[in-house]
Amino acid sequence: QLVESGGAQVQPGGSLRLSCAASGDVPLDQRAVGWFRQTPGKGREGVSCIAARSGYTEVAASVQGRFTVSRDNTKGLVYLQMNDLRSEDTGVYFCAAPNIRIAGCRRDEGLYDYWGQGTRVTVSS
Repeated sequence: QLVESGGAQVQPGGSLRLSCAASGDVPLDQRAVGWFRQTPGKGREGVSCIAARSGYTEVAASVQGRFTVSRDNTKGLVYLQMNDLRSEDTGVYFCAAPNIRIAGCRRDEGLYDYWGQGTRVTVSS
């Protein structure tokens, strides 16, 4: 019930912007949204999250200073801007939302009920 887009193959140092939208009746503008990634050889990592309305965000230390999460509730979209991409950022990126309203957000995948199918990001020269 969530749909990610924007994944592509880019060279190291490049940038991408991922988008997340609700495809069904998930009230995305009323929900925190998390971004997760599944990288080769690793488990799912909570990359970033953003609260529904307060502007509160979290970013993993591994992407701090390079990735920025934002949202446009008028459009029902959540974004993950990724700059200075590295080979270790390669993976499948997912957005997710809980089925209840929460204060703030957390990068704990157990919190989230709705998931997208993922969009693939490949960083390679």
